[in-house]
Amino acid sequence: MNNDLLNILSNSNKDIDNQKLMDYLSGKLTEQERHEVEMWMVDNDFENEAVEGLQQMAGNKKLDGYVDQLNKELHQYIKQKKDRREKRKINNAYWVYIAIVFVLLIIILAYMVISRLNQ
Repeated sequence: MNNDLLNILSNSNKDIDNQKLMDYLSGKLTEQERHEVEMWMVDNDFENEAVEGLQQMAGNKKLDGYVDQLNKELHQYIKQKKDRREKRKINNAYWVYIAIVFVLLIIILAYMVISRLNQ
């Protein structure tokens, strides 16, 4: 199988090895290992549905194409989120600090003028 499929499944589950799951889909496991994976799938309904869906897909090349597409879309989505986060940052923090100091000076001067007028 293509190693890109393991990128998608890298953190998908902690109970079973991803390579073992991929070997199960490819039919490379021994009878005992297949039984172990099937017992795990009985306990996990969501994963069972996912594995059954992958088994119904026609051919590994088509599966590899889907995996490549998912990885590209995932990387693009992450890049867009990172770009949005970067845009939200204050680019010129220097001017922000100057503005804060300026406002504070005006407040202090206003307080001093008001306190002298009240005397």
